[in-house]
Amino acid sequence: MENSPQISVLYNANCPVCNVEIKHYAHYGGEHSLPIRFDDLNTDVRDKWGLDADTAARRLYVLHDGTLTSGIPAFLVLWSQMPRYQRLARVVSVPGIKQTACVVYDFILAPVIYRWHLRRLRKQTARTTN
Repeated sequence: MENSPQISVLYNANCPVCNVEIKHYAHYGGEHSLPIRFDDLNTDVRDKWGLDADTAARRLYVLHDGTLTSGIPAFLVLWSQMPRYQRLARVVSVPGIKQTACVVYDFILAPVIYRWHLRRLRKQTARTTN
């Protein structure tokens, strides 16, 4: 994806958990004229990210200054650019807290949310084939 001085966030708008959180960030960013773009992975804009749909659905991705991050590091990049969340970014960046947050996100939260995503896809497929 092209480099940009703004932050770009790739998220799953079909995921109720992801959508609520990202809509909150988008609303806050809009109110404060922050240069943050939010891309739904369920649109063709995902192709510009160079990620397939399954990979993109597994976690949050953020592109900032040409660097792609995912998971907790992506949240840290996003939060550090949002005045209301800068303190949270500093706290979560503390050694020990960051590692714990990464483990919780990588091995509990992201997998659970991803499984919910797959279950929703299966239900949608079952409804369209019946």
